[in-house]
Amino acid sequence: MTTISFPSIFVPLVGLLFPAIAMASLFLLVQKNKIV
Repeated sequence: MTTISFPSIFVPLVGLLFPAIAMASLFLLVQKNKIV
């Protein structure tokens, strides 16, 4: 089992997942408040 393979997949996953959650929550807040 390669130890180097795990971080190389885990780091971009978090790097893409975290902003995606932030964008989704921000989008939901805007939709909820209806600030167009």
